[in-house]
Amino acid sequence: MTIPTLILALLISLLCGALYHFARGGNGWRLLLYFGASALGFAVGQWISLWQGWTVYKFGSLEIGMGVLGSFLFLMLGEWLSRIDVKQESSV
Repeated sequence: MTIPTLILALLISLLCGALYHFARGGNGWRLLLYFGASALGFAVGQWISLWQGWTVYKFGSLEIGMGVLGSFLFLMLGEWLSRIDVKQESSV
């Protein structure tokens, strides 16, 4: 991949994270979580599409469709994991 392709992938993944944050809400730390999860999910979706040969929406060498799908799956997983409350209960 070239540098412009990587920048486009990063912009698309950050846009997905920002849209998810706009829809779900939260504070600044949650926005950073969404940005990280979105970028990681986009990379994993891109890798899976290259590995399996799947094509949803290809733009040059960038598989945008699978990247966005992976991004939103990782966003939902990250939000779900971040909302789990650990309760400290004594068994005594």
